[in-house]
Amino acid sequence: MRLFVGLGNPGAKYARNRHNIGFMAVDRIAEDHEFGPWKAKFQGQISEGRLGSEKVLLLKPETFMNRSGQSVGEAMRFYKLDSTDVTVLHDELDLAPGKVRVKAGGGHAGHNGLRSIHDHIGAAYDRVRLGIGHPGRKEAVAGYVLHDFARADEEWLDNVLRGVSDGAAALAAGDGARFMNAVALRTAPPRSSTGTAPRSEENPAKVEEPQPAPEDNRSPLQKLVDRFK
Repeated sequence: MRLFVGLGNPGAKYARNRHNIGFMAVDRIAEDHEFGPWKAKFQGQISEGRLGSEKVLLLKPETFMNRSGQSVGEAMRFYKLDSTDVTVLHDELDLAPGKVRVKAGGGHAGHNGLRSIHDHIGAAYDRVRLGIGHPGRKEAVAGYVLHDFARADEEWLDNVLRGVSDGAAALAAGDGARFMNAVALRTAPPRSSTGTAPRSEENPAKVEEPQPAPEDNRSPLQKLVDRFK
């Protein structure tokens, strides 16, 4: 079993906050992949389903961000999971809006939700870092992450969430490269450099072949006469 944890704060007040992009991501996975209904358990909300061949538990801790590890630790102990079975989806100030990265282990970089998870289960879990950008000043961070996404963010945000959902089965299987490819197809789809459709190999354009000159059957005398007409 895999445990996917989306980080955020509970309640309608925080639902569209930048800090809640982790909640948004697991909500999209649950909806797109027909997971079961959300239920209150482990100091959070859980939903069960399958991604490819993997059984997956989605968890949204309701302990508020700074105590997320309490909920994660409780779910892990109940299902007898290792920290390496856990993937945390969270907001990332150090990535530009719309950028996504996967990471195995490492520090918490001052993120309070990750700090709490470190305290309860250690650092050996996977992360999906969902870029929200940085306000530019350290003292502005708290207000920035607890503010709703702007209307101008809606398009890239929707593409990121859809990309994460598209690649969720690969993520559950531990294939980070395939997951990132699925995200990229949503956030940076390939474009034709010319704007025209490539010519099909099976149906190439017709090329007109030069026609041979008509055969001249005139006698030498007739050619000479015709020349002086």
